[in-house]
Amino acid sequence: MENNSGRRELFSSLASKFGSKKVANAKVVRPPYFSSENDFYKECADCDGKCASFCKEHIIIIGEDKTPYLNFDVSGCTYCDDCALTCDRDVLKLENKKKIDAKFKIDILKCMSWNQTMCFSCKDPCLDNAIKFLGMFRPEINSELCTNCGFCVKVCPTNAIIVDG
Repeated sequence: MENNSGRRELFSSLASKFGSKKVANAKVVRPPYFSSENDFYKECADCDGKCASFCKEHIIIIGEDKTPYLNFDVSGCTYCDDCALTCDRDVLKLENKKKIDAKFKIDILKCMSWNQTMCFSCKDPCLDNAIKFLGMFRPEINSELCTNCGFCVKVCPTNAIIVDG
């Protein structure tokens, strides 16, 4: 455990070289259990946000408009179904389960590996082996293997993995 902690500290210190400030996502990313975006605005306005309360990864945030969205800066989605099981408004339903409607990409200007510094932070949490490296550098996300879980976002020391509409 100490090795990972030390490695993160090292990468965090190097991160300032690559500009580590996160930019707010332009796209609102919803939990993966809905059928219509309009349902959020019709049904969630007076809801108590159970879906966010039951999320074990704490990535469901209730926005100012009272609708849930995913924040991958905290963690990723395990597709555990808890948010859908607790939604009593039928906005999130198990029968609507699908991949999260987001695409992840690597900003090569911020990525340490693309800038000749060995880093595998994004590859380590990827259970789907969707992040491939050319040798030891230049990672790319294989969209066919990626489940859009977002676990790679939080661990990137330079915030080079971004949600791309």
